[in-house]
Amino acid sequence: MTKIIFMGTPDFSATVLKGLLASENYEILAVVTQPDRAVGRKKEIHLTPVKEVALAYGLPIYQPEKLSGSKELEQLMDLGADGIVTAAFGQFLPTKLLDKVGFAVNVHASLLPKYRGGAPIHYALINGDERAGVTIMEMVKEMDAGDMISQDSLPITDRDNVGTLFDKLAVLGRDLLLETLPNYLNGTIKPQPQDNTQVTFSPNIQPEEERLDWTKSSRMLFNQVRGMYPWPIAHTLLKGQRFKIHEAQSVTGQGQPGEIIEKTKKTLVVAAGQGALSLKTVQPAGKPKMSVRDFLNGVGRQLEVGDYFGD
Repeated sequence: MTKIIFMGTPDFSATVLKGLLASENYEILAVVTQPDRAVGRKKEIHLTPVKEVALAYGLPIYQPEKLSGSKELEQLMDLGADGIVTAAFGQFLPTKLLDKVGFAVNVHASLLPKYRGGAPIHYALINGDERAGVTIMEMVKEMDAGDMISQDSLPITDRDNVGTLFDKLAVLGRDLLLETLPNYLNGTIKPQPQDNTQVTFSPNIQPEEERLDWTKSSRMLFNQVRGMYPWPIAHTLLKGQRFKIHEAQSVTGQGQPGEIIEKTKKTLVVAAGQGALSLKTVQPAGKPKMSVRDFLNGVGRQLEVGDYFGD
């Protein structure tokens, strides 16, 4: 039985971890995940999804703020693990830890060398890609730059957003890892280097990237909205206040960018640089998330055709 240290943090990682735990081929010696964080206005401490799985299975848990130079690193090196599996862990692995084990592989949610970095699913949607995928790769001390062991992909549909694609790719990554590891460990699969001329990056989304630019086409705005749902959420301005758009649809229409061109009791359509965006689920400043119908029957009832979103 192969002894593994697993490292990961979000739901994506938890799905991969559950797959390893369900297999009779692997023993999880320990789980390393990011520290628990305070979330929301009440600053309630939330356990990471990986920690929740580890607790359910009674696994040893390590949560260093930074693995390099930590006491946890020394403890992990003494466990006698055969290898390391990571999935959306969010930290570089120290070289001396990589040198200590026989193998270290990562489950990355993109078709490398495209979208190295922390937000590959967001960028696949924002950029309007037709397919997304996962890569099983060897770990090196450079972000997502290791040799590729295997890949698989699936189509992106107009119904997909970050949440749905996250879930789909987690299952795809879990299954690909379980299919790949035996052949990788017995030497049947020979890892292939990435083509560095094709590398692109997907850094974590910055606050300024969340704001909608109404001069863009409605298709681009639609991709931006779903590429930020359910987090971090795209937004615009309405009467000088932040207005979040959780869900929308690209439609035909014409007007000045940001102009409301259609309003009924249950529809609100805003012109883009090309086409228009029909808002579906919104969140006015200081209010909870709501359907556009509830918004128009409440705080948005004063809006009129000809009013503007944006600066």
